[in-house]
Amino acid sequence: MAEQQVLAPLHVAIVMDGNGRWASKRFLPRVAGHKQGVDALKRIVSACPSRGISVLTVFAFSSENWNRPAEEVSGLMDILALALSREVPKLQRDGVQIRFVGARDNLSARVKKGLEDAEKATADNAVLTLNVCFNYGGRWDIVCAAARLSAAGVPITEDSLSGALSLAHSGDPDLVIRTGNEKRLSNFLLWQAAYSELYFSPLLWPDFDEAALDAALLEYTSRERRFGKTSEQITGGAASGA
Repeated sequence: MAEQQVLAPLHVAIVMDGNGRWASKRFLPRVAGHKQGVDALKRIVSACPSRGISVLTVFAFSSENWNRPAEEVSGLMDILALALSREVPKLQRDGVQIRFVGARDNLSARVKKGLEDAEKATADNAVLTLNVCFNYGGRWDIVCAAARLSAAGVPITEDSLSGALSLAHSGDPDLVIRTGNEKRLSNFLLWQAAYSELYFSPLLWPDFDEAALDAALLEYTSRERRFGKTSEQITGGAASGA
């Protein structure tokens, strides 16, 4: 029987959970945890290319997060604006293309301009694609895609819907990581994660580092991705599904 070749994931998605709890454990305001979360994201972005990861998609702010306290939401917006002004030049130097995925209608003019400027500045980069899901929800994504197809008179099929989703440019994630010891998707990439491998880390996001990423990647290499086939078909190289 042929041995299955296990490849590292090319597209990793992360639910960056636990910033608020990290801060609360230290008797700090929740916004302090979000600031530390930015530092964690910088570490992981820098680590991805050397590990063969070409696409990193992160859940930064969900469409449901507007229900959080106004002070926290305002602080998150300020952190985003500051991070864009500080980090985009480094992303440009490192060859990282940043793309923001999500609704922009209810964002401030300052935030919207920051997103647009960051995307334009890094549009030609090809070392790593960083998709930041901001004001995003998986159900919103599916509904918007279906509405666009319907308005254009395009039949809704699996292929057409996949092509109309907001992450069509990156394809589906191979591996979805969630930190913070929570074991749910929380409306993240509901369509795209249908066959993704899921990995749940007990670490709060600010504590997630290169070693934690490597542990997730090592776990991924032990998985058998069957996509509806049997183990025998995968290891034996059979071409047809069952």
